[in-house]
Amino acid sequence: MTGSTTSIPLLIREQIPRSIVETPTGQTAASAPDEEARRLAAGVARGDESAFCALYERYHARLFRFALVLSRGDESLAQDTVQSVFITAAEKLRRADSEAHLWNWLARVARQQLARRWRSHQRDSAFVSAGALPEEFPAAEPDSVLEEILDAALQSMEPDERALIENFYFDRRSQKEIAEQLNTTPKAISSRLERAREKLRSLIKRKLSHET
Repeated sequence: MTGSTTSIPLLIREQIPRSIVETPTGQTAASAPDEEARRLAAGVARGDESAFCALYERYHARLFRFALVLSRGDESLAQDTVQSVFITAAEKLRRADSEAHLWNWLARVARQQLARRWRSHQRDSAFVSAGALPEEFPAAEPDSVLEEILDAALQSMEPDERALIENFYFDRRSQKEIAEQLNTTPKAISSRLERAREKLRSLIKRKLSHET
């Protein structure tokens, strides 16, 4: 793996974190998650593609969950935000002392990227309806609160709706795979997903409004 994204396989071409890990002097033995985070980050810094793939797999789902709340349930915007987080990481991530340190950096970048996109939407307001623009950016909410909001919204859904969202977005299973599991058609799954997305979006907005 090099500094140029053009040499990276298509699957991960747009998401390449590059980091240099420095262990503070005198630090005691780290926990297993901290060691793993440092090991993966160091591997990515060396250009180890397998280390990057492991890092991507480890943080992609959590970042998407986080971005989904930040975007108030807009899954397309959340996906774009996650893509941008890894692109930014490829250019600017240089240090990870622990798992928490690495996650906090990624979450901060997610906030920055989403805020930038919303400002861009506002500048292009002639092409975006007022109803499509997000409400106030929930920047003051701690990361843990935002993750709890998503969990609460999911728990408010029917079990089959929740399972559908989790299978498609968090487990990244295709509509065809889900349809085969449920003995139905991809078209039926697409329709059910659309209804589940709208419900989740509404629940997230409602729960955010109660928190702010």
